[in-house]
Amino acid sequence: MEQLLTANVATNLYWLGRYIERTEGTLTQIMVAFDQIIDVNKNAGVELYENFSTELAYDSAQDFLNKAMFGDHSANLTAITGYARENAIISRNHLNAQAFGEIIALHALFQKSSNDLIEIDYKLIDNAHSLISEMWGEISKTEYKRISDYFLRLGQLVEKADFNFRFDENKETGIVIIEEIHKILQSLDEDKVVKVEQKQTQELDYEAIINDIHQRIESLIVN
Repeated sequence: MEQLLTANVATNLYWLGRYIERTEGTLTQIMVAFDQIIDVNKNAGVELYENFSTELAYDSAQDFLNKAMFGDHSANLTAITGYARENAIISRNHLNAQAFGEIIALHALFQKSSNDLIEIDYKLIDNAHSLISEMWGEISKTEYKRISDYFLRLGQLVEKADFNFRFDENKETGIVIIEEIHKILQSLDEDKVVKVEQKQTQELDYEAIINDIHQRIESLIVN
């Protein structure tokens, strides 16, 4: 296993994992809402973005798609992938070359699409999902052989847990994600990591659990 990372690089890898997972999770939720707007619920996009603490107004399903992805709000996918790109550049020496290239390509894809005067379609979504899948595939080739892999996966899993909590998804999946986070934390620092009590996990007090995980990751990085 490689030597300990600097706090700065560990933080960048952690947030890189979060931003990539946030991109994928947001895309998935956007497409669910898009289909609902067309078929059953014109306010599905409004309801979705309330979960992002964002007011989103749109005139049609296509207008929703454009504003959801590229509107002036914090869930803008060009901005999110831009943050991922910045973190990838800073932690470049700890990333697989192919994975790094796919992160750069992902941001370029959204940046170009936001500037083009064309309708967004499923091809853009498929291309983005393919790049993300290929990136994680490349990273998995060396997974947990380097400390950098742990921080990258921590970011991905914490974001997954956040989406699971935010969108009230399958609770059993949430338990699995949280348990995996604690396994990684245990591997990084056995002395500082104490598992969440089983009763708390079963009750899925997500806010308390996630806050606890955030504190432990911050402590781990700083120390």
